[in-house]
Amino acid sequence: MTKIALAVHGGAGTILKSQMTPDLEREYRNGLETALKTGWSILDGGGSSLDAVEAAVASLEDFPLFNAGRGSVFTHEGKQEMDASIMDGSSLKAGAVAFVKNIKNPVKLARLVMERTEHVLLAGEGAHQFAEQIGVGTEPDEYFFTEHRWLQLQEAMAEGRVRLDHSEEEEKGRKGEEETWSTKAETRPVGSVPLTRPIGTVGSVACDSRGHLAAATSTGGMTNKKYGRVGDTPQIGAGTYADDVCAVSCTGHGEYFMRGVTAYDLAARMKYKGLSVEAAARETIDHLTRINGEGGLIAVDQHGNITQPFNSGGMYRGYIIHNGSTTIEIYR
Repeated sequence: MTKIALAVHGGAGTILKSQMTPDLEREYRNGLETALKTGWSILDGGGSSLDAVEAAVASLEDFPLFNAGRGSVFTHEGKQEMDASIMDGSSLKAGAVAFVKNIKNPVKLARLVMERTEHVLLAGEGAHQFAEQIGVGTEPDEYFFTEHRWLQLQEAMAEGRVRLDHSEEEEKGRKGEEETWSTKAETRPVGSVPLTRPIGTVGSVACDSRGHLAAATSTGGMTNKKYGRVGDTPQIGAGTYADDVCAVSCTGHGEYFMRGVTAYDLAARMKYKGLSVEAAARETIDHLTRINGEGGLIAVDQHGNITQPFNSGGMYRGYIIHNGSTTIEIYR
C-alpha cells in the first residue's frame, strides 16, 4: 500500500553538538521544519511528489542558513555560482542547471529546463538566457551577500584551499577573533558558534498518493572554488535520481558521489539485488566510505519508506510520514 512521505536534508559533515548554540540549533531546526511543512502541505492535499520536492527545496534555498540559493557560499572570484537538479521518477524526466547566478530559486529553473526544453542540463550563460526568456525570478547580488560567507571566503583564500560542506577545519574556531553571524547579525566570538554553520547542499525526496517518486537537490558549491568546478548536484545519477522504485538526494564531497554514481547506485542495488531501500542505502554509503567519500543521502521508496544514512559526523535532516509524524535530526 502506498503511503505518502517526504524527507529533506540540509547538508552533511562535521556537525558537533558541542559546537552548536541552542539558538543556532533552533534556527536550523526551524528551517528544516518549514521546508517539511511546505512540501507536506502539497502531498497531504493530494499533490504530486514533483511539486512537493520543488517546494521543499525552494524553501531551503530561501533560508540563509544552508548553502543553496540565498545562503550560497562565495567562489574564488567573490561570486555565487549555484547548481540544482530535479527528477520525476514516474517519467524519468529530469532537469538541471549549473553555474547560475542571481537566480532566486535554482530548483525552479531546473524544473523548467525539464519541462520546457528537450535538454537535461543547462549551464552558465545559456542557462541565464533561458531563465531570462521564460521570466524566472532573479535577485541582485545584495540578496545573496552575507557577512559570515564573505569572512569564510577570506579565510579560505588566506589558507589557499577550498572548503567542503561542513569540513572539520571549519569546525575549529580561533579564540579572540569575532565575526558576524546569524540572520539577526549578532556578533559572537569565534568558537561560540560552529564554523561549519550553514554550508551544505540541500535536497528533498517524496512519495505521493499515487506511489510516484521525485527528488530534487540544490547547492552553492564550495567556498573559494575555482576553474569552473561543478559537483554532483546537477548531475543526474550522481547527486539526484528518481525512478519507479526510489528517489534519492545526496550531500557531501561531490567528487566522490560522481565517481560512485551514488544516487543511481542505490536504485540499482534495489532493482538488481532486490534490496530494501534501507539496505540498499546502507550498502551505498558503505561503498562511498570505501572510496574515501564523505557525506550522506536521503531516499524514499514507492511504499513511503524513508532512510537517511550518512558516514559523517552529522547531517541536517528531517522527514514526515503518512500519519503526519515529523522527525528532525542533526547529529549522529
